[in-house]
Amino acid sequence: MNLLLTASGLRNETLRDALRDMLGKPFGSANVVFVPTASLAEPGDHTWLVSDLNRLHGLGWREFDILELNGLPRQLVLDRLLHADVIYVEGGNHYHLARSITGNGLTDGFLEALESRVYVGVSAGSMIFSQNLTAHSADVIGDTADLHLLGATTVQPPFALFDWYLKPHLYSPDFPERDDTWADRITARADFPIYFIDDDTALRVRDDEVDVVTEGRWRFHP
Repeated sequence: MNLLLTASGLRNETLRDALRDMLGKPFGSANVVFVPTASLAEPGDHTWLVSDLNRLHGLGWREFDILELNGLPRQLVLDRLLHADVIYVEGGNHYHLARSITGNGLTDGFLEALESRVYVGVSAGSMIFSQNLTAHSADVIGDTADLHLLGATTVQPPFALFDWYLKPHLYSPDFPERDDTWADRITARADFPIYFIDDDTALRVRDDEVDVVTEGRWRFHP
C-alpha cells in the first residue's frame, strides 16, 4: 500500500517528487482519478478546489478522470478506481467522505484498489484512514460541527488502518486559529496519537512504514 497523505495537495516539488518515486513512472504515462466527494459537502467558495484540480491537471497525465462516489453503480465506481494508477481524493468534509465510502459499500473494493495503486489524499482525503475517526475524536479535535452539518452524530471509520489521527493545515493562513496553542489544546485532551501537518507536508505510508515528507513544519503527539 502506497499512500501520500497531504494537507493541501502537491504544492511543492518535494511532494511531487515523492509521488513520482511512489508511482515509478512519469506522470505522462499514468492515469489519475480525481475524487471531489468531500468538497461537495463543504459550503462557500470553492476556488481552492478549482486551484488544486488545475495544479494536479497541470502535471500532464495520460488520462485525467473525475469520479464522484455517490449516485453511481458500485461496480462502475470500483472499475474507474481500478483503471487509475493514482487515486487522488480531494479535501472538504471528511465525515461526508467516510460516510460516502461506507454507505455505498465501497470499503473492500477501495482497499483492493489501494493494493496496487498510489493514493494521494488532500486534507479530508488524508483523514479517513484512522481507526480514531469517530464522534469521540470529533469532540476532542473540535470538528463536531462538520459531523452535525450532515445531520449525523456518529461516524464509522471506513478503513481503520492506523491508530494515529492526522489533522491538516497547521499554521495555515487559511485557518489562522491553527497555531501551536490550538495544537497544544487538542493534545492535552487527546487519548490517541496525532500528526499535525502544515500545507507543505505529507505523511508517506509504504506498507507498514510511515515517514514525513516536507518543505514545511509538522508536529507529532504520541
